[in-house]
Amino acid sequence: MFYGRITGWGKCVPEKVVTNFDLEKIVDTSNEWIVSRTGIRERHVAGDGETTASMSVAAARAAMAKAGVIPADLDLIIVATSSPDYLLPPVSSMIQDQLGARCGAFTLVAGCTGFVYGLATAQQFIATGAYKTVLIIGAEIITKFVDWTDRNTCVLFGDGAGAVVMQASEQPSGVLAFELGSDGEGAEHLKMNLGVANPPSHKVIDEGGHFIRMNGREVFKFATRVLARSAAEVIGRAGLSIDDVDLVIPHQANERIIEVAAKQLGISMDKMFVNIAKYGNTSAASIPIALCEAMEEGRCKEGDRIVMVGFGAGLTWASAVVQLGVADEHRLAMWRWVPTATMRRAQNRVKVAARTIGLKAGAVVMPLYTRVTKRG
Repeated sequence: MFYGRITGWGKCVPEKVVTNFDLEKIVDTSNEWIVSRTGIRERHVAGDGETTASMSVAAARAAMAKAGVIPADLDLIIVATSSPDYLLPPVSSMIQDQLGARCGAFTLVAGCTGFVYGLATAQQFIATGAYKTVLIIGAEIITKFVDWTDRNTCVLFGDGAGAVVMQASEQPSGVLAFELGSDGEGAEHLKMNLGVANPPSHKVIDEGGHFIRMNGREVFKFATRVLARSAAEVIGRAGLSIDDVDLVIPHQANERIIEVAAKQLGISMDKMFVNIAKYGNTSAASIPIALCEAMEEGRCKEGDRIVMVGFGAGLTWASAVVQLGVADEHRLAMWRWVPTATMRRAQNRVKVAARTIGLKAGAVVMPLYTRVTKRG
């Protein structure tokens, strides 16, 4: 059996930052009200020229550079988003083309839980031996669908993208256990009333059908009911206890929900990674962005066991226990001991450089080859 090891990670967020104090000027709210109820202080908002595809490509390139892979290495691209650039073509194909990859690509829609759904899906392709290298992206530009006069929703959301590269490994790592769930009975609680059942029209636009509407009380109750329970479930499925977990990375929707989940799991907030203050709710992008920051800040490292858990529109929930590769084993290199991870990163850089040169050389020779073939 093959295991899907996360070998690279990257994120991208828009340059524009909108603070709570900025929102005070356009809607009946206050910094104190927002922080006390959500923990959010600011969010990144996409500007002109920033799209779901462009942010995804930037995050993907960062993850691929970290993993030491080039587009030609990718076997599959999975994009989790509820805010694609267009209904057609799928944004996953646009991303595949912009990356210069030649592989399958599809878009997965599962609300804020989409990234974890994507991880679980990628793991299946790798476990069966079908693919060796899969790129998983969570990306959203939610603020395009926010009613900036509705203080119940406009204060919550932000934009961004996060990506990971998952590669086949014979050593136990990657997704050790997962749970995917859905309760469509609560679908009305988080909804954008625009689509095939309610196609675009002047009436739909006038009624605000193109905006996200949320029953915050019901979503809060749902989240506090499923978040800790699902996390505990996958920890058990992985044959672990909460003490074996190094870090929990929850969906960044509301800091109060995260605090309730921590209490239900019997852990301190120190074991929860929280960055909602800087980004708000970035939906499917929130967990991969948080993973990137946790790695950058040294909150988790290779070999650690982390739990990713989220909830979202649908209503859906998803959780996964992920081991970030394996702990470093030291090998003798030249006259000193060098960590395996360090050796691997150096080797990857050499391989990427060599493959890139080879591809460029092939591109130069191809026109000549085509002319010779036609003459023959």
